[in-house]
Amino acid sequence: MAVTSNFSVASTASGGQSAAVTLQRIVSVDMLRGLVMVIMALDHTRDYFSNVPFPPEDLTRTSGILFFTRFITHYCAPVFFLLAGTGAFLATARGMSIHQISHFLWTRGLWLMFLELTVVGFGWTFVLPFTAASILWALGWSMVALSVFVRLPIRWIAGIGLTMIACHNLLDRVNPAWFGKSSWLWMLLHSPGFYPVNPNFGVLVLYPVIPWIGVMAAGYSLGSILLRPDRKKLLLRIGIAITTVFFLLRGINHYGNGIAGLPFGMPIGVGPWSVQGRFTLTVASFVNTLKYPPSLDFLLMTLGPALIALALFDGLNTERGIGRVLLVFGRVPMFYYVLHIYLIHLMAILVAEMVHQPVAWLWRGGFFFSSTPRGYGHDLPFVYAMWILAVLVLYLPCRRFMEFKKRHPDWNWLSYL
Repeated sequence: MAVTSNFSVASTASGGQSAAVTLQRIVSVDMLRGLVMVIMALDHTRDYFSNVPFPPEDLTRTSGILFFTRFITHYCAPVFFLLAGTGAFLATARGMSIHQISHFLWTRGLWLMFLELTVVGFGWTFVLPFTAASILWALGWSMVALSVFVRLPIRWIAGIGLTMIACHNLLDRVNPAWFGKSSWLWMLLHSPGFYPVNPNFGVLVLYPVIPWIGVMAAGYSLGSILLRPDRKKLLLRIGIAITTVFFLLRGINHYGNGIAGLPFGMPIGVGPWSVQGRFTLTVASFVNTLKYPPSLDFLLMTLGPALIALALFDGLNTERGIGRVLLVFGRVPMFYYVLHIYLIHLMAILVAEMVHQPVAWLWRGGFFFSSTPRGYGHDLPFVYAMWILAVLVLYLPCRRFMEFKKRHPDWNWLSYL
């Protein structure tokens, strides 16, 4: 979901000396994006196929493998937002002017919001209108915000992003109800919730935009590090430092994890961690950080290892094997995203029909609109099998589309897909 990162630039070398250099596409960015795309499909496969009637983060009922199945997918959204910002910076390094990238960002942002409420929303539910402000909604608004920020010096953008990430939890105790009829605005900005427009219609906000704007702004400033010849060393140091801060802050158990709960009342974020009856659940409690909205702990926990992975991917072979697969998915993220939603949803319907499980609910909103009906769903091994099958099915169309985009670099509209 980021701008492509193939560019040829005149960059500034360390020590302030200017040197004309030609940089190839940074494939580690594509590989990391591709990895989280694959992992993301696991989460959505679990949504459609699992027989578990409670959230995997509920430590009173979960198991270690069920919690891990959900936990590993927490890395996806932060990486999407971070690399979307990074891609925007690399586009300017490739030769796009600030005016051009600003225009691209706000038009791409509006396009993503439109897709969320139409094509993507219908894919999730097979029902229109779609009334959930989810990840594409937040990505869209973050791009609109970044279209303004890009006119600022890079240090200012970094400062804005890091401040939003580090300090937004100070806003946790602001109650949307304090704003009366305008409570929907605070839900969109920071506090997730369900806003009833009328007795029969409402909007569910899952991704408030303030912290996510901060992540994208930080990603934009990260792009300047990727232009440096010592980027691998710097990424490792920064990633290790961020991860260390997470352990320290989470260990203190005071600030950084927000207030528990989702609009549904589910115990997703449990605030301070605590010792549990089993070691695995104690570890789960420690890393059970709040995603809605993404707390400081959540972002430190995910972005630190993501930067380490970005460094380790630098220089890996992408001509064959898993590197080739990740590269393909990472270069057509929007195409993959839309396709995988429809594929997994239709797979769930087909499987339910084949094994004579309840299927009508999948045509009428699925898990977005109702809880899993009695007698529906499968154990985790089956969920993992469906995930692997979905990824295998997606590879060929994604590779074909990647090759199509490569053959038509002058078709600018393809950058919106």
